[in-house]
Amino acid sequence: MISATFHTQILLVSSILWILAKVEAQGNVSVGDSLSANDKTMAWQSPSGDFAFGFLPIPGGNHRFLLAVWYAKIPLRTIVWYANRDNPETGRDSKVELVESGHLVLTDPAGKELWRSPITDGSQVSHAAMLDTGNFVIVSRNSTNIWESFKYPTDTILPEQELGVDDFLLSTSTETSYGKGKYQLRFDDGYVVLNQIDVFTGKPYADYFKFGNGSRFVFNKSGHIQIPNQNGSVVEVAPINAVPKPDLNYYRATLDFYGVFTLYSYPKNRGGGENWSVLWFRPRNICRRFVDVEVTSGKATFGTGPCGYNSICEPINGRPNCTCPPGFSFLDDNNQYAGCKQNYANYPEDCNPDGSTIEEDRFELKPMSFADFPLSDYGVLKPATELECRQSCLLDCSCTVAILQDPTLSKDGNGTCWKKKLPLSNGWFDRDALDRTALFKVLKSDASRENPARPSRSDENQNQIILILGVLLGTSAVFNFFSLAAIALIFFCLFRRKLQDLNGVHSRRDLETNVQFFTYKDLEYATNGFKEELGRGAFGTVYKGELPASNGDRVAVKKLDKFAQDGEREFKTEVKVIGQTHHKNLVRLIGYCDEAEHRLLVYEFMENGSLSSFLFGVLRPSWQQRLQIASGIAKGLTYLHEECSKQIIHCDIKPQNILLDESFTAKISDFGLAKLMMNNKTRTQTGIRGTKGYVAPEWFRNTPVSVKVDVYSFGVMLLEIICCRRCVEVEMEEAAILTEWAFQCYSEGMIGKLVENDEEAAKDVGNLEMLLKVAIWCVQEEPMLRPSMRTVTMMLEGAVQVPTPPCPFLLDTMSMSMRMV
Repeated sequence: MISATFHTQILLVSSILWILAKVEAQGNVSVGDSLSANDKTMAWQSPSGDFAFGFLPIPGGNHRFLLAVWYAKIPLRTIVWYANRDNPETGRDSKVELVESGHLVLTDPAGKELWRSPITDGSQVSHAAMLDTGNFVIVSRNSTNIWESFKYPTDTILPEQELGVDDFLLSTSTETSYGKGKYQLRFDDGYVVLNQIDVFTGKPYADYFKFGNGSRFVFNKSGHIQIPNQNGSVVEVAPINAVPKPDLNYYRATLDFYGVFTLYSYPKNRGGGENWSVLWFRPRNICRRFVDVEVTSGKATFGTGPCGYNSICEPINGRPNCTCPPGFSFLDDNNQYAGCKQNYANYPEDCNPDGSTIEEDRFELKPMSFADFPLSDYGVLKPATELECRQSCLLDCSCTVAILQDPTLSKDGNGTCWKKKLPLSNGWFDRDALDRTALFKVLKSDASRENPARPSRSDENQNQIILILGVLLGTSAVFNFFSLAAIALIFFCLFRRKLQDLNGVHSRRDLETNVQFFTYKDLEYATNGFKEELGRGAFGTVYKGELPASNGDRVAVKKLDKFAQDGEREFKTEVKVIGQTHHKNLVRLIGYCDEAEHRLLVYEFMENGSLSSFLFGVLRPSWQQRLQIASGIAKGLTYLHEECSKQIIHCDIKPQNILLDESFTAKISDFGLAKLMMNNKTRTQTGIRGTKGYVAPEWFRNTPVSVKVDVYSFGVMLLEIICCRRCVEVEMEEAAILTEWAFQCYSEGMIGKLVENDEEAAKDVGNLEMLLKVAIWCVQEEPMLRPSMRTVTMMLEGAVQVPTPPCPFLLDTMSMSMRMV
């Protein structure tokens, strides 16, 4: 597990200004001393240099700053305290000053006071100082502390810091915000507890985790977190089965924004590159802690949980992974923890007076195994079969989801069906602990959203046709005319069918796959005996063809040569999946042939061939065309990952599988290696797939992979689009591996080297830097650090700021996929 909050994430300092090099020499801060927030800001440092106090720029914050205390010697922006918790961000040229009254005063550029430190001692001020413990103190003339940051913690506690009965930690609201969150660590009735708070009133819910009884929460100098009891004994909280080494490591404990309290360590006196390591965290399963139910009332006692309403929580390495169930989407695409909204909601006109659903055949139930919403019950059927559970939810207008317990897995052999209504709270997913299946009621894709109680347009048309026919039948002359017209139409259709047969190609629509079915003879004729070859791949060859029956439309016919095992699987995947996908950045599948030993696929013809031939050839696309191509590929992958009825991992994103039409619109092709994902999965375990140089590192770790493998491959390809060179160039000694060379150029501030022979790209510094930062985020070796393709698309379109990326390579290792080359 990595650090969760944005200000403790793995964000490496990429510029010498980012290190805040102008740190003042060690010493006391005198009355009247001040600091200003700007690019040349200075900081007050502790004697050892371990900590600094001052203004820290917020990545992507548009000249926004934070008055904070942070670790000064490590290349990670790890903040341990910050001022003005209600509104912590401040603008450029804001100022903090130690005034004669003993306060630290924070003002905006216009001189308006934003925050001042409270005074706990009325003595006259002597000075202030940043201590080696991470505590910033204001000292009186009699050497007592008038104020200290340790007494006003934010979300972090440090060694030599204590929390008393009136003290608490409060998480941040999100990964990218420093505002107040919804989780507390505090004392309650003698115990140290974790609880969620109501964001509107600030009142706490019941605790979801509890530590030992006591009146102090101590993080001692040796790195142990302890709770001393009144009887003199000490409860060791953390770490467990580990011996802290304060001489060798830094330690901190943070209440992360998703509600997990975590103890971290970081090695001292290193050159950088390491991440904060997790020594201990509680609760172990944050999702499970929020699923208990108060039996008597059936209401949530712990709050909405880490993922919000109508969402599913799954713990991954101690961190909640939040997803939306079928029929729902995120309230905020940039914040998966904000909950989900229903894509379709029942309206009053959808329900009969007795509460039943009008025209229930417009709806269907989509299953998700190992999922449950323990709250929101309003009806329970027991015993109940799956059919009874489905019918009851479909017919019930109030039913949003039905939870079915498999009767074969229940203790008494009887199935149980729990019907739920909105809002759904505390949803969770666990394949090891849950024997239940959630059946989500969704509107069918072809269902009309019109008022079902009203006559449909088709019914009205039908009535009109009947009326017209009645009039026609009443007039014999008109009837005879239409009879002759009908006979003529029949002869015309028969003649046209015969003409198609003479042309050599005809097809029929396959209703299951939604594409045309061709015979082998049809496609042999269309390709002139498979004469003109367009390309050759691992599973077969692609030929140019023409369909005379469709006004001479050109097509690309892929003839699978090795279909006995892998090719057979590829063939079935492409037909079933591509036939149901519709997006302008995906190659359209027109039809297929499945006859005896022949397996062929018919695609739309791409006028400009593959992206590979242009990027690495003599005539390469212009810079603006490459920007358009990168954005198009990102949109296509977003569709595959998030907008398809079944999530698709392509698994082989590379320039050879990106085709360009006549207007250089990029279209993703070759789904032969795609891995279909069920709706209740976000990861899959499979053999290594893809092409060397583009393969994500997790393929080699024998761990489940997710859509993030496509994000990695896209990042490598994005660098190729920027530089117009292959990701691996063996003959280039110093820059053989493109990902390494690109990050080196970025970290050294020499991004112009990447496009030395491209004047158009070199002049567009803004977009060049943006694309490079996006690519570096995508090729992070740690999958959790890679953005989703939807976020990538927004970054490329300028809808969101691109934060400074960290070094993509883990400590003392390079990408395993690169080493395989």
